[in-house]
Amino acid sequence: MTDFAYKPTLTGDLMILRPVDESDYEALAAAMDDPDVARLTGSHGEIGEEQARTWYRTRKDQTDRLDLAIVDKASGAVVGEAVLNDWDPDNQCCNFRILIGPSGQGRGLGTEATRLIVGYGIEQLGLHRISLGVYAFNPRAQRAYEKAGFVVEGVFRDALLWDGEWVDEIMMSVLASEWIPSEV
Repeated sequence: MTDFAYKPTLTGDLMILRPVDESDYEALAAAMDDPDVARLTGSHGEIGEEQARTWYRTRKDQTDRLDLAIVDKASGAVVGEAVLNDWDPDNQCCNFRILIGPSGQGRGLGTEATRLIVGYGIEQLGLHRISLGVYAFNPRAQRAYEKAGFVVEGVFRDALLWDGEWVDEIMMSVLASEWIPSEV
């Protein structure tokens, strides 16, 4: 088991995952400014530009997380990010999250990015378990996670208050023993 100090570039058929940096700010800010993306990620409020630029600039120095930009091979544009975070080295597990802006949606980029980063976490870093949460109003994402090997574990009821309505969060995970490397 190693830490997340090494920041790989992972290449798929449709996209490339590469270390995120400050130059990705504009593309990622545009993705996060999309109202549908904000809803699907449950993001309340805004992050200031200076704070966000500092955040992206310092990702390469983090040894407890892996932040990768999703680059669409067809256009060369950054369309989102894929992240392994909340690392627990004692239990060999972490959390996964992904964000894809409108220009990268509906073309399989999210499924491929998920498979690549999860495969890296299990096969290269030796993680035993990778978990995530997806809001009940995002069945498209849940299907993509299931395609990548994630299994529903349970539900956090009324976990998000969005536009005055409570929304459940579906908890999912994939275990190393369930991972099928040929899917990567």
